[in-house]
Amino acid sequence: MSEEILANVSAEETRVALVEDGVLQEVLIERAGARGIVGNIYSGRVQRVLPGMQSAFVDIGLERSGFLHVADMVESRQEDSDAAGNNGESGRDRNCARIEMLLREGQDVLVQVSKDALGTKGARLTTRITLPSRYLVLMPGLERLGISTRIADEAERERLSAMADELRCEALDAGFIVRTAGEGASRESLLRDMDFLCTLWRSILERARETSPGTLIHGDLPLVMRILRDLLDTRVERVRIDSRESWEQVQAFVQRFIPQTPARIEHYNDHRPIFDLYGVEDEIQRALRRRVELKSGGYLVIDQTESMTTIDVNTGGFVGHRNFEETICKTNLEAARVIARQLRLRNLGGIIIVDFIDMTQEEHRRQVLRVLSQAVEKDLARVSVGELSPLGLVEMTRKRTRESLEQLLCEPCPTCGGRGHVKTAQTVCLDIQREILREARQSEASGFLVLASATVIERLLDEDASTLAGLEATLGRPVRLQAQDMYHNEQFDVVVV
Repeated sequence: MSEEILANVSAEETRVALVEDGVLQEVLIERAGARGIVGNIYSGRVQRVLPGMQSAFVDIGLERSGFLHVADMVESRQEDSDAAGNNGESGRDRNCARIEMLLREGQDVLVQVSKDALGTKGARLTTRITLPSRYLVLMPGLERLGISTRIADEAERERLSAMADELRCEALDAGFIVRTAGEGASRESLLRDMDFLCTLWRSILERARETSPGTLIHGDLPLVMRILRDLLDTRVERVRIDSRESWEQVQAFVQRFIPQTPARIEHYNDHRPIFDLYGVEDEIQRALRRRVELKSGGYLVIDQTESMTTIDVNTGGFVGHRNFEETICKTNLEAARVIARQLRLRNLGGIIIVDFIDMTQEEHRRQVLRVLSQAVEKDLARVSVGELSPLGLVEMTRKRTRESLEQLLCEPCPTCGGRGHVKTAQTVCLDIQREILREARQSEASGFLVLASATVIERLLDEDASTLAGLEATLGRPVRLQAQDMYHNEQFDVVVV
């Protein structure tokens, strides 16, 4: 499997696409006026402590206060690590650690953003500071060493563990996680990363002591450099960037932190837009639609709501070649692979319910669930897949740290208010008739003027003409109609004349 990273950079927006074997898998977008703040570290001040919710609101200098839950505090994490070796006693202590015992209003606290503000909710905060580099993640105040679960080779895990444990003695009182990119890394590379992270943490602590609450202490890297730090490995054949200025900045960055890779980073200066390669631009547009076509002829319907995302699998025009059960199984198997890709591409998070087509054979059910579980393993976000219910439903969760593609690129329809539907012309005509009757009872007007869209006026003059004439006869007052080009179908006014 070959991977390629495409970066489209402009003054207003940066877009990065991850392509696998010529197929778009993920797209990340960062706009100049609305950069994500996940990973940023702030000096905050506690505004309110809410014992009932075991949480607190912290002012970090943004429009909305951040939200800090007791489970996201250092003490909770320390207890989690202790619990493994203390026969569960720390678990009982953890239940006693309450937010009012840890924080008070007006207290200054160093926090990191773990989730961007979404909708009306402020940013999710944590006191569990983590600082990532190319090969390592530093965890201040936590004496623990971890190895990425994506490194499967046991001998390599033991080598990295021994090497990192040895180097840790020379560092601060901090724990480390060896990232997936650390597989095969030399002792010198790990030591260089460790020194960098320790120096960075010391500078953050020093700045935190000197600055007032509500101040940004440390900001994460720009999108392109962040992607290279996190995703650039031996599977990525090349990185193409269409901005010379950004390309030069990236070259300097990788020469310092990833010195073995500059040759794979190219400046793209072709006349053809970079996102036209592999049809990336078209894929983004398709990712904003509800319906996703399957190659077999079936399709998915994806609906994103406030509380969850639902995905419905349908056979569509696929009739199969053997029997109905085989047709259903094949459609569900294809859908499982496509769903895993759509989750990444659309950046869907939170609770996800998948409604597969009902299958009667237990082996088919196990096969579909197995394919879905394997397909989401490539996802960089944490995904949990539940069992297949008797009704063919699968409950999933995917970690959400930023807005979905739809939330980022779209806004609710000004006509339907985000419902996805508008009233028919017939429904609006009936609403108009009821409004005329309401106005007639409340006033002694000599007549009424109806302002509405051309479609609604046309129906009132055609299909509903006899009804309108009967209404005029009943009221004994004329009703005049006037089309308004700027009105949408649901909009109308009844004016007393």
